[in-house]
Amino acid sequence: MSIQVHFLPDDVKIDAEIGESLLDVADRAGVFIPTGCLMGSCHACTVEVKDGDIIRACISSVPAGREKLTINVFSDPTW
Repeated sequence: MSIQVHFLPDDVKIDAEIGESLLDVADRAGVFIPTGCLMGSCHACTVEVKDGDIIRACISSVPAGREKLTINVFSDPTW
């Protein structure tokens, strides 16, 4: 089963499979999410889900139970 992932502020939409890594989805969509440790500790990959949750994309996947997922990618010049 797939859901639509909408990346902001670039306004990019792509279909993704439930359980697929958010970094993989972003990569396929051509959306850059900075990474550091790839274990969630450095917070370089922090993104905000439309419902207000702050998550780390490197350790997160596309969740079940939604028709659409909107993700706001922060711009951090240090990464």
